[in-house]
Order: sequence, then C-alpha cells, then structure tokens
Amino acid sequence: MSAVLKDTLRLARMREADLDEVVALENAVYAHPWTRGNFSDSLRAGYECWTWRSDGALVAYFVLTVAAGEAHLLNLSVAAARQREGHGGALLQEALGIARLRRARELFLEVRPSNLAAQALYAKFGFRQIGLRRDYYPDHGGREDALVYQIVL
Repeated sequence: MSAVLKDTLRLARMREADLDEVVALENAVYAHPWTRGNFSDSLRAGYECWTWRSDGALVAYFVLTVAAGEAHLLNLSVAAARQREGHGGALLQEALGIARLRRARELFLEVRPSNLAAQALYAKFGFRQIGLRRDYYPDHGGREDALVYQIVL
C-alpha cells in the first residue's frame, strides 16, 4: 500500500530574504509586474506582506495595508503552475482574516477587467464592484482600467 502525500502549506510573514523568489514569481505571472522596490517599500512601511509555501516552495503571496478602519489588498499572486488549485481562495481568506484582526470594517481592491478568473474569485467571496479607475494599469501600448471591488467585513 502506498500513501499519497499532500502539500504541507504554510503562511508566513514575507521577509527581505524572500524577495528574490517573490519577484521571480511576480515577473512570471504579470506583463507589468511590481518591482523589487515595490515589495521592499511595502515591507518597510509595515504592510501585511505574507508568503504561502508548499513544502518550502513559494506558491503565492499577498500584500495588504490596513489603516483607519479600511484594508486595501494591493497584490495577491499565485504561481502560474499552481493556479486553479484553490490557493488564491485560501490566501484571500487569510487576507480577510488579517484585515478583520486589524479591525478593518471593509476591504478594497482593484482588478483588471481582463482578469475574469480573479473577478470570479472575488465574487465568490462576496466582493462587489463599486467603481472604476480609468487608465489605472499599464498595458501593452497603453493603459487598462481597474474595477474597484469592496467587501464589508
């Protein structure tokens, strides 16, 4: 008889030592990725920066800021090879939990109109679109709008 081993998933605070892996994952999944400086600045500012690892390998991460009763999910990314396995939902649940612990009353985020998978995930969790930011994201040869989503916590 053989046993099938499941992933050992671990959420941990992002550290400066994680940034090579984080930036590599970011560059692999986005045409217009955050820079190492964006992540370093987030760490220095004391944002909620978390990694999600499976058996030691980086699978995903998120960056969340909480202030004045509001949370803003700035980045949530899952490695391309690990998408559609539930990691995005699990990590979103963790981000919502941290926002609640930090006494946020609502959480906001932006998402590209072209990112239908992310929009479906956010809708599943109860987010609703409350606005539009014109020309928010860089895009090939121009800019792309952002849909602004909110959930009351």
